[in-house]
Amino acid sequence: MEPIGANVRRELGRFGPQAGLGEVVAAWPDAVGPGVAANAWPARIARDGTLHVATSSSAWAFELTQLEATVRGKLEERLEGHSPPALRFAPGPLPEPGSEGVETQRPIAPRPTQAEVEEGERVASGITGAALRAAVAEAAAASLAAEAGRSSDRPIC
Repeated sequence: MEPIGANVRRELGRFGPQAGLGEVVAAWPDAVGPGVAANAWPARIARDGTLHVATSSSAWAFELTQLEATVRGKLEERLEGHSPPALRFAPGPLPEPGSEGVETQRPIAPRPTQAEVEEGERVASGITGAALRAAVAEAAAASLAAEAGRSSDRPIC
């Protein structure tokens, strides 16, 4: 398998300035710090390249408007000269707290018994591809264990 990041960026490039929003969002927390990132988040990039940032309140919008040049400079550093030419701050919806770092919040896989492992292998026995058969057997066994209400400290994936 290959990472798809380069292909996604190439395809998004067809959408003009809005295509750069992914890079801005990735750089935002480091550029502004956790306190500002919790109260202001990039919402969209306008056709003229202006980055519109949603804030948790009008007070945050006002304060960040006063600091626009500083914020833009920090974004410029992180984006290696590809910072939006202007920033506009206004109250608006922010991402749910904790939506970043999803990888650290991985669910726990159940630990199946030997009988559940054997049942999972039986369920997957008709699959011809070895890797797929093994994955389906493991998933089926985990599903049976989950129904039985057992879990382990082993993260899924």
